[in-house]
Amino acid sequence: MTLFEYANRPLLAYPENYVKKIVDKFEVQGAVFHFDQAVAQVEKVDNSFRVVTTEGLTATGDFVLDATGCATNVENLGLENLGIEASPRGIKVDAHMRTAMPTIYASGDVVDKTIPKLTPTAEFESNYIGRDFLYPDGPAISYPVIPNLVFTLPRIGQVGVTIDEAKARPDQYKLVEIPWGEQYDWVKNHELDAELALIFDKEDYLVGAAISSQVGTWLDWLTPIIEKKITAQDLNNMVMAFPTQTYILWSTLTSLLRAK
Repeated sequence: MTLFEYANRPLLAYPENYVKKIVDKFEVQGAVFHFDQAVAQVEKVDNSFRVVTTEGLTATGDFVLDATGCATNVENLGLENLGIEASPRGIKVDAHMRTAMPTIYASGDVVDKTIPKLTPTAEFESNYIGRDFLYPDGPAISYPVIPNLVFTLPRIGQVGVTIDEAKARPDQYKLVEIPWGEQYDWVKNHELDAELALIFDKEDYLVGAAISSQVGTWLDWLTPIIEKKITAQDLNNMVMAFPTQTYILWSTLTSLLRAK
């Protein structure tokens, strides 16, 4: 398998060292990566396909998988007749998810926004729109912290402040990186390469996390701690199931979080 990547590495939204482990695993299995390469064309050659990059690199195979993202499908809807602004990035909306036509709302992937375009984000926006129908003078939409993950093996994900942001601003953030798989092998099913990064602000509230392993469960557990500014005292007032991965995560956080 040959992969051409336009950027200098895959999955730019995720921690570089986590992504590197995935790339390394692919290469061990025979995959070949070419970074900083833009595909110029795909040619049919006999019963195969040949991919050619702008730099002149080529690869031939039985099939080609194109994963270049997508532009918002807003053409031929007559939006311009209503004065609704739209571009390949999406439809412009105000702080109440309303378009330039106040009675027309938009939500989800079709919206021009920097908020992650994820299924739960679209659901959150649509629920907000439903409330706005009933209470049009209510508050503007306010997004909570939004976790995101990619279903690689191992899965990787993050929420809130990123590792790169924390490293760039050490005066504002404290980064705690834990070799989770090596440190807690007894509860990690021998996933020795599992990693966890926890990011705290100067008041010792958790403000971000990055995970390489059981991402879904952990992100859903850590996100409320960030959003609700949960303290060590709050956690100590709870009892967790034992022995579980989240129990170890709970006990780890109680020693790092703001006391109360």
